[in-house]
Amino acid sequence: MARLVDTTLRILAQEPIAGRVPASLQLEVCEMLDSAGFHVLEVTGGGCFHTAVQRGIESPWERIRNLKRRATQTPLGMALRGRFLVGTQPVEEDLIRRFVDSAAESGIAVFRMHDPMNDPEDLVGPVEAVRETGARLHLGLVYDNHPEGEARMLQRAPELAALGADRLLLLDPAGALDPSRTAVLITALRDAAGIPVGLYPQGPGGTSLAVAIEAARAGADPISVATYPLAVSGHRTSSELLCQTIDGLGLESGINQGILWEVAEKLDRALFADTTLPPPLSAHVSLQAALKGVPAGLVAGVERRLEAIDASDRLSEVLDEIQRVREDLGTPPAASPLGDVIARQAIDHVLEGRRWHAIDGEMRALIRGEWGRPPAAMNPEVVALAEVGNGGSSSIPVLADLASARAEVGELATSEEELCLVALFGDDAVPLLERLRGRHQAMATGVTNDEEERIRGLVDLLEETGLGELEIEEGGVRISLRQQTRIQQVLAAPTAAAPAEAAAAAPSGQQIVSPMVGTFYRSPGPGESVFVEEGTRVEVGQVLCILEAMKLFNEFKSDTAGTIKRILVEDATAVEFGQPLFEIDPSGS
Repeated sequence: MARLVDTTLRILAQEPIAGRVPASLQLEVCEMLDSAGFHVLEVTGGGCFHTAVQRGIESPWERIRNLKRRATQTPLGMALRGRFLVGTQPVEEDLIRRFVDSAAESGIAVFRMHDPMNDPEDLVGPVEAVRETGARLHLGLVYDNHPEGEARMLQRAPELAALGADRLLLLDPAGALDPSRTAVLITALRDAAGIPVGLYPQGPGGTSLAVAIEAARAGADPISVATYPLAVSGHRTSSELLCQTIDGLGLESGINQGILWEVAEKLDRALFADTTLPPPLSAHVSLQAALKGVPAGLVAGVERRLEAIDASDRLSEVLDEIQRVREDLGTPPAASPLGDVIARQAIDHVLEGRRWHAIDGEMRALIRGEWGRPPAAMNPEVVALAEVGNGGSSSIPVLADLASARAEVGELATSEEELCLVALFGDDAVPLLERLRGRHQAMATGVTNDEEERIRGLVDLLEETGLGELEIEEGGVRISLRQQTRIQQVLAAPTAAAPAEAAAAAPSGQQIVSPMVGTFYRSPGPGESVFVEEGTRVEVGQVLCILEAMKLFNEFKSDTAGTIKRILVEDATAVEFGQPLFEIDPSGS
């Protein structure tokens, strides 16, 4: 049997997808994937934590717990960057232990971990922290596409197995693995490590699917996948297509394919219904990633930086220079967080027309070995340059431990897990903590833990949907929530119709659009009178309809006085964010 790990929920919570899919739909998708038959649901990692801190809306810890309540059959997984955890710099061992403990307590049962430099020695501390929690441990090697890369990986495979890995994973974020070499390499790694070997493939143009199929033939266990819309737009392996192939080959995926396609349709509507939003990866980025052998996410990041300084025409030069910088550094992987440091250096070289004339603190720390051993020897001239200046120090500030974080934020952090965010992200975490602190203060005194969890979920829904207020009554308890700043109802002005179009098709008033994804109801309940008819005169604050999400029924009130000219959707119909619901004539005529 070829067991699969689904990464859909992790990808939805990190850039460039984060924020496009409401929390309510993610929870619904979690329930569906939980019943599909996956080995693990990988729901979070470095990109998710970084995005959560930057957006400042949802605690990444609360998100894990919310997903855990929905996933009752399948273990949840987390991706960690070894000593870097989910950040961009190595951290102290005490912080590693506290962070891993918090993750396990929140519901993580499987930790996928690799060292950004492919250095097994740097995984010793994080591995011990995971083992103390009793969680499962999958250790990864980033694919090394150097001519000597496979030999180096085979040398380090038994070192990872000796650390106590349950499985060894081959990670290919750059899509550099040739499908014709996949089966040979998977088999060789399994023989060298003496434990099962899995694969996390990526790659443009269907490469990742081809690699995954060859890995399945070779007995790879597990293989990572993502739902079709994310796979085709982000260089991943489609769970739907891989399962079809695996089952067709008689290898038995054990996955309910019907559920997978249902998930794909739901997310496709949420992600790509708005055609004005750019795709996660442009065709240009995809092509450059394939040509240069650089992770597509890194290419997209470099492209954005160059566009900001009006230097987009230098993209190809920078990508070539990234590979030269890697050679100087001993060919470390270009995956996060090393990729960003390498890319900054490459951009500087190209724009300045000089190589290694300046070295920032993070690059200096990398060269001096503070981030681990690279796969090969570094350029000695570059090493010598890194020793010059800064009084012999790396100029990297020591990352605060939990005690320092507590001193920095005082009582703003209400738990150890929040202190971990401060230690990892510094001042960037403060806005998120302030928002979470405001929620804590808004909680009514004397509520039980279950009631508090319920209120937290409602607050998340309120913020995700953009509703101004929400009120529910259940079991004799009424809960009312209201945004401090009410988001204005959106009125879309009518667009001019082409002369050839029928006059009846042209909008006759302004459009009132849905502020959320949900189900549209014209009346308060079955058999009851509708709120409005076409021709009804409405006032500000008058209820127009009910919008239901997550079994919560929200009255949608008018922010505009006028006459309802048209009702644009049928009763009990699913609606999308921004979908027109009514046409209203503010003049009242």
